[in-house]
Amino acid sequence: MFLGHIAVGFATKRAAPRTSLGLLMTAPMLADLVWPIFLLLGVEHVRIDPGNTPVTPLDFVSYPWSHSLLMLTLWGLALAGVYWWRTRYRAGAMWLGIGVVSHWVLDAVSHRADMPLWPGGPKVGLGLWYSMPATVMVESAMLAAGLAIYLGATRMNNVWGRVSLWSFVGLIVLAYVGALTGGPPPDSETLARFALVSWIFVPWAWWIEQTRRTTVDTGVTSD
Repeated sequence: MFLGHIAVGFATKRAAPRTSLGLLMTAPMLADLVWPIFLLLGVEHVRIDPGNTPVTPLDFVSYPWSHSLLMLTLWGLALAGVYWWRTRYRAGAMWLGIGVVSHWVLDAVSHRADMPLWPGGPKVGLGLWYSMPATVMVESAMLAAGLAIYLGATRMNNVWGRVSLWSFVGLIVLAYVGALTGGPPPDSETLARFALVSWIFVPWAWWIEQTRRTTVDTGVTSD
């Protein structure tokens, strides 16, 4: 649920206004950021299987370290703990942890039964991906809602606040459409190398943060 994860990153800015959008966007995308690295290292495995579902040609054979509920909970606790240690900002730490775990929840809704509860444990999935129209409708609605929440919590500092945000949105929508309409990758290594491009969204979200200001109460008082 690519657009859904992006939507969570946008929406949590309102709940944790003092936390950088770069981090808030990293949290729900973390599983997909580390997944191609694990693929290239041979730790996790995917099979190219055209027709696996109407939405994706991928058979997620094994990805317990990046995508199991247990490991994402541990990844979330680690990120939240480090952030709390560095900032003492409770809301930011909490929502970063929730953001990481939200990836499993949204993927469990989307995927067929291939989302592990823990490494070697049972796998679940509700199978939204068996319907292309339903998938596009749900993800589009989530992105629109997440953007609306973010726009209600921020204002642009100058014209770059518009450029940074809407170029980001345009890119993710193009990437999403391309993934749905393009052909399957030739092999898993090519897929993994291409998936590493998703790391560009982290500094891009940080750039958005520099060009927009938060308009909700951050809980910080001045002397």
